[in-house]
Amino acid sequence: MASTTLPTPSLNPDSSSDFNIAIIGAGIGGLALAIGLSHLSIPFTIYESAPAFSAVGAGVGLGPNALHAMDLIDSRFRKRYMEIATGNLKPEKRHVMMEAMRMETGLGEGEGWWGNGGWPKGYTGFERTGAHRKDLLDIMTSFIRKEAVFFNKRVSNMWQANNTVTLEFEDGDVVQHAAVVGCDGVKGFSRRIVLGERHPEHVEPKYTGKYVYRAILPMKDAKRILGDLATDAKMYMSKGANISTYPISKGKQMNIVAFRRDEGMWTGIESTKEVAREEMVKDFTAINLDPRLMELLDCAKPTRWGIFNHPTTPTYYSSLICLLGDVAHASSPHQGAGAGQGLEDSLILYRVLGRLCHTTSSSVLSTPSPERLRRIEAAFRAYDEVRRPRAQEQVRTAEETGELYQLRDKHGREVRLEDAVRTLNGRFRWIWEGDLDSDVRRAEGRFDELVKGLGSRDEAEGSARP
Repeated sequence: MASTTLPTPSLNPDSSSDFNIAIIGAGIGGLALAIGLSHLSIPFTIYESAPAFSAVGAGVGLGPNALHAMDLIDSRFRKRYMEIATGNLKPEKRHVMMEAMRMETGLGEGEGWWGNGGWPKGYTGFERTGAHRKDLLDIMTSFIRKEAVFFNKRVSNMWQANNTVTLEFEDGDVVQHAAVVGCDGVKGFSRRIVLGERHPEHVEPKYTGKYVYRAILPMKDAKRILGDLATDAKMYMSKGANISTYPISKGKQMNIVAFRRDEGMWTGIESTKEVAREEMVKDFTAINLDPRLMELLDCAKPTRWGIFNHPTTPTYYSSLICLLGDVAHASSPHQGAGAGQGLEDSLILYRVLGRLCHTTSSSVLSTPSPERLRRIEAAFRAYDEVRRPRAQEQVRTAEETGELYQLRDKHGREVRLEDAVRTLNGRFRWIWEGDLDSDVRRAEGRFDELVKGLGSRDEAEGSARP
């Protein structure tokens, strides 16, 4: 097999360059990184294993931090997203993330907390927004040159040598890149390359002990079943299970996700399992499920989606290969923050790579060399130091939040619904109010420090030569 260095756009209109960043995976994180790199005219190539952009996951929710990341990545991004985003349909619920209900018959109506189970309370910094994943991807792909995306390209091997990274694909193609950013999902191949030698125990994702059933229902059918409860985001809570519902597609559809605790181990290599419809229904019969929720559940396909995460990731990079999004910090979905964390990753990484290109001569960028390698490593290290603590904290706290939805605290003790709501009321602001402008400055400043250290090292090595 012949190795190929892809032709790339030039960083400098007057010269050619083989400086090209490979992005493995065309999900939200990979596409957001590509949008940022496009603004800076930094060459990239996206390799996606699927035959087309995927819509797996259906509903996507984005908080204030994610919307601000959009603004900082591309001034058009947030505006276009808001054109397709759906919030709670009742104006008075505009700033409510979720409203608690019981799963049992009656949904808790008449209890003391009824009508006061929403969170956050008295906080206008949050505005509920959600969209169909496909609609969001359509917006993102409109900002990217189509010729920079290659489908049906599944990576089978990846290695670093001679100051470059070589990718081998299942179809036999081989290409070289200056650096690689793995955005290939929770079970992505790039994670094994980055962690396998130094931290093999942290390569595989961990089963969280929960799985879900999913459905998307026309809003007219949802209203027929739930009445006014269908128009706004609800979290139906019980011991060992919870169901999340919220409007998407400009209120034309409702997204339904039914969670079930699983005390066993997940078997098999796939993340999904087909089960008999009777088995799906049996998962919830012991709860005395409200008939309205049972009718919603009847609309779901009897497929269990296992929830996996990466609770520990000791580093997000290894030399010229970097991790972004779920492959770095896959999380359970309980805080609605996974997509937002991927957008934050993309913002910080594209800005620090921009700093790299702005402060490095075109002659160094265009030619594989130890100097270029060290500068790319400095960029990845700066990204890692800024993003990893915050992203991993989101993974940890998401697990605690998921326990609250099933009326347990982080120690496994039962809690009352009203106490769970009180705790949930204060759990999210640290995510929503993250200072991304400061994070950008810290990452760029840290890169400058690391590069300055490289200069001192190069001078010392030069003076030591005979």
